[in-house]
Amino acid sequence: MLPDVPMNAKITLYTKTGCPYCAAKRKDLNEKNLPFVEINLTERPEMIPEVLKLTGGERVVPVIVEGKNVSIAPEGG
Repeated sequence: MLPDVPMNAKITLYTKTGCPYCAAKRKDLNEKNLPFVEINLTERPEMIPEVLKLTGGERVVPVIVEGKNVSIAPEGG
């Protein structure tokens, strides 16, 4: 169970501490007022296997999941 998940969040943003691409994507989602849940892999390393499944084994962030759509480092990472 994820803490503090907005009830209407349909976007999951996987990030890591210090990643400028992650910060830019977080800012973009906030500016668009899109509800999302952020999972920081630096703080929650147990979630890394899930991200590796989403990325086909690539160790890259940010990863954005919206429904069945997965975007892997869309602006770099």
